[in-house]
Formats: sequence, structure tokens, C-alpha cells
Amino acid sequence: MTAQLTFDELAALMKNGAGITVDPREMESRPGTTFADYGLDSLGLLGIVGELENRLGRPMPPDSELCKTPHDFIDRVNTSLTAGA
Repeated sequence: MTAQLTFDELAALMKNGAGITVDPREMESRPGTTFADYGLDSLGLLGIVGELENRLGRPMPPDSELCKTPHDFIDRVNTSLTAGA
């Protein structure tokens, strides 16, 4: 994983964790589209948060599993990564 979470990495996490294939460029170009619109439920997002915590060896921001859109999620995670660097 890079120093910041990218749409490519989030799409790969969605594929590996929940079996959902999403074009990362589509996610990036549609900021208002929700995880639910892509077929990812709150349990799937919680799994992605857990995977990121395992990879990074640190907790993700509080309530990050409650983000509604990929843009919000990436912003919250990357702000946390930058602050913790």
C-alpha cells in the first residue's frame, strides 16, 4: 500500500474483501456515489477497515466504517495517515 489510500487500492480491497468489482476511475469521478450504490454494505466496509488496520498495524479513524461514500472514506483514512506520519 502507498503512503495514502488510493481509489485503486480501495477497489482492490472491495474486490478481495467483499467480491465487488468496481472501476476505481468510476469511483473517483463520481464523488456522490455511495458504497451501497456499489453493493457494499456496512459489514463489508467494516471488513475493509479491519484489513487496513492489519496492513498498517494501527487503528483507522473512529467511525470510518460509517462513511457513506468512497470519497469520504479515502479522505478520512488519508487525513489520519498524514496526521500519524
